[in-house]
Amino acid sequence: MITAGIVGGTGYTGVELLRLLAQHPEVRIQSITSRKEAGQPVADLFPSLRGHVDLSFCDPAQARLDQCDLVFFATPNGIAMEQARDLVKAGVRIVDLAADFRIKDIAVWEKWYGMTHACPELVAQAVYGLPEVHRSAIASAQVVANPGCYPTAVQLGFLPLVEAGVVDTAHLIADAKSGVSGAGRKAETHTLFAEASDSFKAYGAPGHRHLPEISQGLSRAAGQPVGLTFVPHLVPMIRGIHATLYGRLKKDVDLQSLFETRYANEPFVDVMPPGSHPDTRSVRASNTCRIAVHRPQGGDTVVVLSVIDNLVKGAAGQAVHNMNLMFGLPETLGLTQVPVLP
Repeated sequence: MITAGIVGGTGYTGVELLRLLAQHPEVRIQSITSRKEAGQPVADLFPSLRGHVDLSFCDPAQARLDQCDLVFFATPNGIAMEQARDLVKAGVRIVDLAADFRIKDIAVWEKWYGMTHACPELVAQAVYGLPEVHRSAIASAQVVANPGCYPTAVQLGFLPLVEAGVVDTAHLIADAKSGVSGAGRKAETHTLFAEASDSFKAYGAPGHRHLPEISQGLSRAAGQPVGLTFVPHLVPMIRGIHATLYGRLKKDVDLQSLFETRYANEPFVDVMPPGSHPDTRSVRASNTCRIAVHRPQGGDTVVVLSVIDNLVKGAAGQAVHNMNLMFGLPETLGLTQVPVLP
């Protein structure tokens, strides 16, 4: 039985992590921290967890995280890096759902996240937690950097093409849309119902902080730097990401076979039949990424459609997948939920 602690269990990612761990047969949640909600029963804040989680939030100082086997950080960027060093020294394994350990170049991370990194030595040690790429390294890792939601959808869509060297990696385009929950649970004007509903807009076109993370992963797959244009959009739905990806083909290839072969043994990637158009509701509340690949008019442009639930495959579900790998458990354990429809 894995004894787990959760730092920051009051956001959307935190409650999704609690939902999944409460159903996991090999996990016992020891503590869930929150300074603001300390002392409040978890089920009072999240009634969906009544009868499943009987703990109360506790102040981080009383959490005894150093006695856990694994600690999940479901916190804003900059929190995990302040606490990770002591936990690692205590032998605790870490899955950070924020961005503190994702980008290997510290200067690049500090530029995009606007702060000085508190423990750069752990960045080199951390393993990027995309199981479809780093499965074996994740299994032995002490610190796992859980990928971002956009980076998960975009990388999984592009990887077969980039790994096979069949596209011009100098001119990749990712046009991605996310539901409002991707912005977190904190109240902000742009996520108010009257602001976000009945509207559709791009943001971060000059540069988004997920860009260097995606570029890092694709450059590794390509064996050289890639050129990527990434533009995210906010759509008036609660959860889900749809990434439409474009590349210029360098050689003729059976695209359907390429994708089916690459993901044949991946339990959480579903390559759909030719001509398919996956929608976000088909993966809602599940840890699945559904992908379809197209070659419009038989030309030299390839279009990949990649959809995930940003809170599951894009966050908490992937974190649980990483935990399973780290502790030698079946990869799909606790993650076989059927998507919710409608």
